[in-house]
Amino acid sequence: MKFFLDTADLTEIEEAAAWGVLAGVTTNPTLYARVGGKLTDFENHIKRICDVVGPECPVSAETVAMTRDQIVADGRRLAALAPNVVVKVPTMVEGLAATRTLADDGIRVNMTLCFTVPQAMLAARSGARYISPFIGRFDDISEDGIAQVAQIAEAVGNYDFTDSTVNGEQIEIIAASIRSANHVTQCALMGADVATVPFGVLKKMVKHPLTTAGIESFLNDWEKVK
Repeated sequence: MKFFLDTADLTEIEEAAAWGVLAGVTTNPTLYARVGGKLTDFENHIKRICDVVGPECPVSAETVAMTRDQIVADGRRLAALAPNVVVKVPTMVEGLAATRTLADDGIRVNMTLCFTVPQAMLAARSGARYISPFIGRFDDISEDGIAQVAQIAEAVGNYDFTDSTVNGEQIEIIAASIRSANHVTQCALMGADVATVPFGVLKKMVKHPLTTAGIESFLNDWEKVK
């Protein structure tokens, strides 16, 4: 499983990149607004994220357009910012049509706000590079988000789906809207390709009380040796 950071916070991205575990970044309008982002600086902010993570790490930048022509225009503009930009497009009719055009242009697409197997299969057929089923938002309405991701991962995995770009890479499932380290555990067990996590969850993934206790014990014993 690869780990993406779900944030627009440059400080968080820089710290996670320093750990050597970061394989990509996903952003959305809410995350950008949360760091005090301004419309006039959005594209520069995406460029800065791309610079921090390097050209091998995909950075998802989301369009807010609602029609296929506008989504395509947004996608082309965003993809031109850096070679590792992935255009994030909502799972909807206009998004599917736009994804087909963008993929045919060689632009990678992350289809987001995916909640069902039929949505995921349509996204795969439209040429998406990544499909992002959401866990937490499903849980919020008393549905089983983990079960939905498991079904999507199994269904997409039944077929040899590749995206429609020039490189024709294997489609990957990004488990999104992750709220806990346990969500990550369950997604890893079911075979999700990527978990995109908030920085707070990434930090919790490192911790365990037995690890903390063991470190304290070793340090105390070393003090005795000294």
